[in-house]
Amino acid sequence: MLTDGQIAVLCEASGHKLEALRASLRTRSSALVAFSGGVDSAFVLKVARDELGERAVALTAISPSVAPDEAEEAKALALQLGARHVLVDSHELDDPRYAKNPTNRCYFCKTELYTLCEKKRAELNLEVVLDGFNADDKKDHRPGHQAAREHAVSSPLAEAGLTKDEIRAWSKRLGLPTWDKPQLACLASRLPYGTQVTVERLTQVGRAEKALRGLGLSVFRVRHHGDVARLEVSAAELPRLDDAAFRKAVDQAVKACGYTFVAVDLEPFRTGRLNDAITAQGGLALQVLPS
Repeated sequence: MLTDGQIAVLCEASGHKLEALRASLRTRSSALVAFSGGVDSAFVLKVARDELGERAVALTAISPSVAPDEAEEAKALALQLGARHVLVDSHELDDPRYAKNPTNRCYFCKTELYTLCEKKRAELNLEVVLDGFNADDKKDHRPGHQAAREHAVSSPLAEAGLTKDEIRAWSKRLGLPTWDKPQLACLASRLPYGTQVTVERLTQVGRAEKALRGLGLSVFRVRHHGDVARLEVSAAELPRLDDAAFRKAVDQAVKACGYTFVAVDLEPFRTGRLNDAITAQGGLALQVLPS
């Protein structure tokens, strides 16, 4: 995580980017922020509230793909920021293209999300929908951004050139509790591409991850492989599993969620590991084309 010294350096170097973000938002009469409660969307909502006041509204989509704790944290943060917060039900699992879990699964999820956002934006007579796509996201496989472009969603962080570390640094300066929040993707990302996404599997993964957070782990993933739960744990926390008592507690906690076997990946967790499968499969072999 960033040190105070690193935060100071990042803020000093990126002050012009923050000002560009603020200036961009001031050109808007109003905005609907697609708000997950994560680092990026929380930062967008904070700055949008600073610049637009009550004309900045947050929208959070609720579905089995979102861990219940994440939804509750989003509600609490929106309340803390004093933002109007709209909750809508998302039904991406009803789309068989999403449920097939292709490598562009996120496209279908974001299509559902931005369709809901556009409907609510028009209903509330707001000017634009904003997302939390940042400059670093351009470097990764992000099929969901195609859906954003198709729905005319604005990505003010990327437009201002703000990177993930810069967003974290400014979040700390602005007093956001999310500044050091681990990066979290939806629960469907715990299933290998090609494995059918079901409510039951998402619930099982969500329960297992909640149990491990209860044991004190913070940066990790529970990857679902049928009866096997494969744990990816951050390099900083991986040595904790050397302790036999802690390892036993982890094993019991995950098995209590319905897994028969619990394995620990020898490679520490890092963001984007799921997308390694795309290269291994020779590109987008599992891609489903939008209809």
